Amino acid sequence: MRLDQFNNKSYSRGKSFFTESLWYLVKAAFFLSALPYPGSFKRFLLRCFGAQVGAGVVIRPRVNITMPWRLKIGDYSWIGEGTTILSLDEVRIGAHVCISQEAFLCTGSHDYRKETFDLVTGPIIIDESVWVAARAFICPGTHIRPHAVIQPASVVRGEIAGDGIYGGNPCLLIKSL
Repeated sequence: MRLDQFNNKSYSRGKSFFTESLWYLVKAAFFLSALPYPGSFKRFLLRCFGAQVGAGVVIRPRVNITMPWRLKIGDYSWIGEGTTILSLDEVRIGAHVCISQEAFLCTGSHDYRKETFDLVTGPIIIDESVWVAARAFICPGTHIRPHAVIQPASVVRGEIAGDGIYGGNPCLLIKSL
């Protein structure tokens, strides 16, 4: 790869530099902080920046959300402490979803086969009643169907059928529910 030839100009960040900078300040003060600010306040702030956030959503301390305007979270979902949501593309989290501590939802990567190391993105869709356990890594372009349990430290890529326990690297069905 030739990083001196990297050109990311075709990628749209979705908001102005000013809006993104303002979000960074809000995120640093209220989301990356270890202080347990009320969930209603965090939901309000996310909505101010274009996120669609349902009722009763819990967002624990030290949660890093890069672009809230690309985030949708359904009712009564929980986002665990230290979770990262790299929302270079759309992230949809259904209702009653638990994303546990230090999980990483990653919608962007690079094409290592090209000299220019092009940015590639893909949405992440997590349907209702899913549990993504601690330190799981969710790759770009992943869709997790309802009633799936993703075991800790799993690497999830592509389609997960749901109604089962999945784990490992690569993440595979362990047991049907």
